[in-house]
Parts: sequence; C-alpha cells; structure tokens
Amino acid sequence: MKEIKAYIKRHKLDPVVTALRKVGNLTGMSVLHSSGFGQGWRIGEGGADCRPGVKIEIVCKDEVVDAVVKTIAAAAHTGLKGDGIIFVSEIGQALRISTGEGGEDAV
Repeated sequence: MKEIKAYIKRHKLDPVVTALRKVGNLTGMSVLHSSGFGQGWRIGEGGADCRPGVKIEIVCKDEVVDAVVKTIAAAAHTGLKGDGIIFVSEIGQALRISTGEGGEDAV
C-alpha cells in the first residue's frame, strides 16, 4: 500500500477529483485546505508569503499508484510556478475500524 499526498492549487481541485473518479480501484481520498510556500517564493516582511492551496491524501493499493500520480499531475498542471508537488510513501499497516479488516483489504 502507498500513501499519496498531493499539494495543488485550489482552482484545480474539481478537475483533479473528476479525473481521479475515473481511476479504477481507487477507494477514496481526503481533501484538506492548506497554505504554504515552495522553492523560489519570496519571503515577505512578516515571514513567508504563504499561498492558499489544497492537500489531497490517498491511500491505495500498489497497482494503482502510477495511474493516480499521472492523473493528478495531468489534471493539476497549469505550466505556471506553484502547480504543486506529489509525494508517495509506503504504508506499513491499515485497519478499517468499522469492519476490522486489515492490510490492503482495509483500503
């Protein structure tokens, strides 16, 4: 299992979610509103010049990771600075609280 964290621009959320709905075997996602800055952003007088954004979190089976990452990258792309970034991490354990299912069966 893998965890995918994608930080994207807010106005790209709907196109990304619409595209992800077409990925087979994707069981769900979480969306959180966030703010932050990346490489090359100027720092204002009061500290970092943070920009509003969205964080998408997905835990999925290994077999769909590449499709999910490519889908997010394509749907979130504007070609402008600050399009975002995607991280992929290994998940060691999962447990669905409602059913007690564990491992990949939980996702």
